Amino acid sequence: MAYEFKLPDLGEGLTEGEIARWLVSEGQEIAEDDPLVEVQTDKTTVEIPSPAEGKVARILVAEGEVVPVGTVLVVIGEDGSERPPSVSDTSQGQSPGRVQEGRVRATPLVRRMAAELGVELSSIEGTGPQGRVTEEDVRAAAGAEGLSLGQGQEGRRERLRGVRRLVAEHMARAHQEVPPVTWVEECDFGDLDLKRLVPLTLKAVADSLEEFPELNARLDGDEIVYLDRYDLGVAVQTEQGLVVPVVRGCDEASVDELAQEVERLADAARAGELKPEELRGSTFTVTSAGKLGGLLTTPIVNHPEVAILSIGRVAERPVVRDGEVVARPVGYLAITFDHRVIDGARAAEFGLAVIRRLESGS
Repeated sequence: MAYEFKLPDLGEGLTEGEIARWLVSEGQEIAEDDPLVEVQTDKTTVEIPSPAEGKVARILVAEGEVVPVGTVLVVIGEDGSERPPSVSDTSQGQSPGRVQEGRVRATPLVRRMAAELGVELSSIEGTGPQGRVTEEDVRAAAGAEGLSLGQGQEGRRERLRGVRRLVAEHMARAHQEVPPVTWVEECDFGDLDLKRLVPLTLKAVADSLEEFPELNARLDGDEIVYLDRYDLGVAVQTEQGLVVPVVRGCDEASVDELAQEVERLADAARAGELKPEELRGSTFTVTSAGKLGGLLTTPIVNHPEVAILSIGRVAERPVVRDGEVVARPVGYLAITFDHRVIDGARAAEFGLAVIRRLESGS
C-alpha cells in the first residue's frame, strides 16, 4: 500500500517550505522515523523523519523547489505509479493535464520564475512528470528567447536558495512595509570588557526598552501591540547566511547568563543545529559584526519588529576628555526604527539611554 507524505503544517503561520535536501533516494528502503527530508522555512531548516517504512517509490518535489503546505512530497511503498496529482501538480484544484482551462501545470516557484524571466508558460512544452513545466524548461525557453533577440545571458547564474533566498525575501518585505529611519551616535566602551560586548549590550538594551516600550512592540493593523517580554534576537553570521536566534528573558538574566546563552546559540547556529523555537518570537534585535562591522551600519528592521540596534567596529580613536585629546575605544551605535510607531526623539532618547548604561557599566 502506498503512503503519500505531504508537506506538514510547520506552525507559526507558515504556508510554504523549500525542499532543501533529500536524505533518501528513489528505490531506497527506509524505516519509520528514519531521516527523510530537510525543509527550509523562513525560520529555520527542519529535518523531517519518515512517517512510514517501505521503499521510496517516487520523489515528487525536487531540491530547491518551494511548495505550499499540503503538497505531496514523496510516495513510500509500492511503485507510486497510480498516485493522484499532488498540490504542486495542479493549480487551484484543477485536474491533471498539461493545460486545464488555459492554465499550464507548474509549481508556484516555476510560475514566479517564468514571470521574472518574461517567459510565457503556455508556449512551453513541459518535460516533467505528466507534462509539468520544470525550472529547466523555463530557463531553456528564456535562453532561447534571449538569443533570438541577440541578448545572450552573461556570467554564471545561481538561483537563490535556502537561507539566502529567505534573507532576500525577508529584507524585501521589510523594505516595502517599513518606513525606516536610522539614528547614529558614538559610544565610549573604555570601561567595558569588549569580549562580552554583545551580552552587555543585550542587558543595556533590555533595561532601556522598559523605559521606551514603543521600541519593544508590533504594529498589527491599526493597533500598536506593546510586548511585556524582552526576548532579543542576536544576528549570527553562518556559512549558510545570517540567522537570528533569540535570547529569552534578557531583562531578568544576569550578564554572565546572557553571555553563556549567546555563546550557546551562536555555536548552534554555526553548526546548523538551532531548533525552530530558538528562532521565533524576538521582540527587538541586536547585531554586531565585530571587526567586520565597519565604522557604522544602517541595519534593516527585522520585521515584524519595529526597531533594531547595530554596533559598529570598536577601535581606539582620539576623543576629548576634560579638555585633552586622548585615545579611547569608541564605536558607533545605530538604531533603525519604524517611523510609523516610533518618533525620532523617542528613538534618540532610547539610544542615549543604552549608551549611558554601557558607558557607566551598569
